[in-house]
Amino acid sequence: MFNKHISRRSFLTISAMTAAALALDWKKVNAMAAKMGPPTDYPTVIIGAGLGGLCCGAYLARQGIPVTVIEQHYVPGGYATSFDRAAGKFTFEVSLHGTTAKNNSVERILKNIGVYDRLEFVELPDIYCMKTPDFEINVPQRNPDLYIQMLAEKFPEEADGIRSFVYEMIGITDEVDRLHQKKGKFFKPFFPLQYRKMWHVRNQTLADMLKEHVQNQALKDALAGLWGYYGLPSSQLSAFYYSVATGGYLKNGSYYIKQRSQDLSNAMAQEIENSGGKILYNKTVTNIRVKDNTVTGIEMSDKTTLAAKAVVSNASALTTFQKMLPKDTVPEAYLKQLKSYRPSISSFIVWLGLNQDITDRISCYGTHVSGKQDVETAYQSCINGDIENGPFGVAAYDKAFNGYSMPDTSTLMLLFLCGYEPWRQFESDYQNNRKKSYYTQKNQWTDILIRRAEETLIPGLSSMIEVKEAGTPLTNWQYTGNTEGAIYGFEQSMNNAFMNRISNESPINGLYLAGSWGDPGGGYEGALRSGEITFQKLMEKWGG
Repeated sequence: MFNKHISRRSFLTISAMTAAALALDWKKVNAMAAKMGPPTDYPTVIIGAGLGGLCCGAYLARQGIPVTVIEQHYVPGGYATSFDRAAGKFTFEVSLHGTTAKNNSVERILKNIGVYDRLEFVELPDIYCMKTPDFEINVPQRNPDLYIQMLAEKFPEEADGIRSFVYEMIGITDEVDRLHQKKGKFFKPFFPLQYRKMWHVRNQTLADMLKEHVQNQALKDALAGLWGYYGLPSSQLSAFYYSVATGGYLKNGSYYIKQRSQDLSNAMAQEIENSGGKILYNKTVTNIRVKDNTVTGIEMSDKTTLAAKAVVSNASALTTFQKMLPKDTVPEAYLKQLKSYRPSISSFIVWLGLNQDITDRISCYGTHVSGKQDVETAYQSCINGDIENGPFGVAAYDKAFNGYSMPDTSTLMLLFLCGYEPWRQFESDYQNNRKKSYYTQKNQWTDILIRRAEETLIPGLSSMIEVKEAGTPLTNWQYTGNTEGAIYGFEQSMNNAFMNRISNESPINGLYLAGSWGDPGGGYEGALRSGEITFQKLMEKWGG
């Protein structure tokens, strides 16, 4: 029989799990707002106009809070952006392949801040395709049974385990949805009985979870096929984190934002401004001012200062706490905690504008190409920059919707997940605009990735290229300021994922995180949810 006398550690675990899963409670928010007094008493500065910062800013501005977002780039969005080449003939997507956007927190958040109906979400033809030397599989939209059937045909002896694993992931997603609907109203000692699946995987890696269901290593790697979306291999990745995200894709589908992800960022920025907030572009925050362990405002590189009741950092947490704050302000224990976390993996990307329409010559929208390496070896290849042998992806954006590119052209992205170390040697020269050696390696990697895509997926690719551009981890750092060019903030390791994730509320009164470096982490949904969590924490602080 279940022991009602739950341990303190388990109680805290349940509290963390449920807090991370809960939807925003508007009844509580409105009650807190009523206690606050004039909203103008709470000027807030947000450092960075990535999705987390924009989301938090939109929520606050709609409450009448004076919000100023300060962004180093000339457009909002962080990685949720796009750029033009060839005088606008090609518009390249920076990051979005597909995101969940229906029946989940993305839809709810975007409706809450008034932008959902301004956006058009296009359901993609498939979630993704996996191409290995031994088999190819297209993971279908909103049809987990067909996905199970496809894998069972390749691994018939593991059919039962495939089904149990897939439905375990979906079951975890369903339990999180149920928590949303109940707004966290449950009796904590009974949580392990009411939410058995969530409780079961709370301390498991994806590898732990897989071995409970299947034995074949190639099958395990296939079921972990989306590991690149989360930046860690099965042995290091939280089973809960993988299950919620992947189960969400399988159940609710994957979507692209028409025309580009920049539309999402622009809509949120517009909502902030329409609600009375301000966004300052081409400005950099250099210092966060603190008095008596409480933030008082910020200073920019041009020495302009702004007073603030709260500062929300959508920037790198490491930059925020190691470089922006006065010396000896941050507790040593907190700095030690931050140093124990690692920035996530980065990326090397090649964008191609082709001089012909190849939509009918490529079978999938998004293809993950793997060699004979297992997931663990593939991850190490990425970290080490083994672009000749590591896995890579190809996104054929014209399969997302008709008219993505101009007539008789095509737009492609080639993506190789990459560690920072292969590029660290160029860091100082890059920052001082001495880039000759950097360009040599960048061009070499570009040619290798094009050749590999041509050999495995698109014959004749090199002869079709009209425009090509490439981005490295140093490019990521330049445009986002993310430490080591991280694309997911802090990685989702077991010591910093979900119930153990760093809090968005810092030891400095009035200083918060919002975005991929905070809770719950990276990705479009994670960044949006992080902005919402921080908004709620601010309202609780001010009106509690």
